[in-house]
Amino acid sequence: MVDFSNVEIIQHSKWWVDNVVVGLNFCPFAKPVIAAGGLSYTVVNEQGLEQCLTALMTQVSCLDENTSIETALLIYPLGFEAFNDYLDFVAVAEELLSVEGFDGVYQLASFHPDYCFDGSQYDDAANYTNRSPYPMLHLLREDSIEEVLSGVTDPEKIPSRNIEFARKKGAGEMQELLNKCKS
Repeated sequence: MVDFSNVEIIQHSKWWVDNVVVGLNFCPFAKPVIAAGGLSYTVVNEQGLEQCLTALMTQVSCLDENTSIETALLIYPLGFEAFNDYLDFVAVAEELLSVEGFDGVYQLASFHPDYCFDGSQYDDAANYTNRSPYPMLHLLREDSIEEVLSGVTDPEKIPSRNIEFARKKGAGEMQELLNKCKS
């Protein structure tokens, strides 16, 4: 049960993007997109798999029709509290994008309050690079990713740099940042 309105959920998510994703430079490409108003936030208050997938495909259509929206965060505050259930949902969502012919057009990034990389301990600070205030899918345009990455030296090092940074900060400090999203 979520005790926040959609407006509050979006505020929490924006705080996280501004102060964690951009503020800690986890995504060095996000700042100009946000400054240009190119990030869309959508709260999906459905719990059923079919309805949640429909919301994803609605957002795909929205991006197809509106090139001023560069990328979208779909926020799922209900139904995917358990991380393993969320991972199952992500797998189905990725398969749906493929089946619908969006390979090479869109890709998903995943974020969850209890995100835990495969093979990592739950309390490893590295997990905070993908922890968010709510379960989320980040829908990205692949051509935009390729364009941005073409101008970056060693883009494959970004995840390891983020993990190293989070570990230096420590799990306690990273959790405090996550907690601030909802305060």
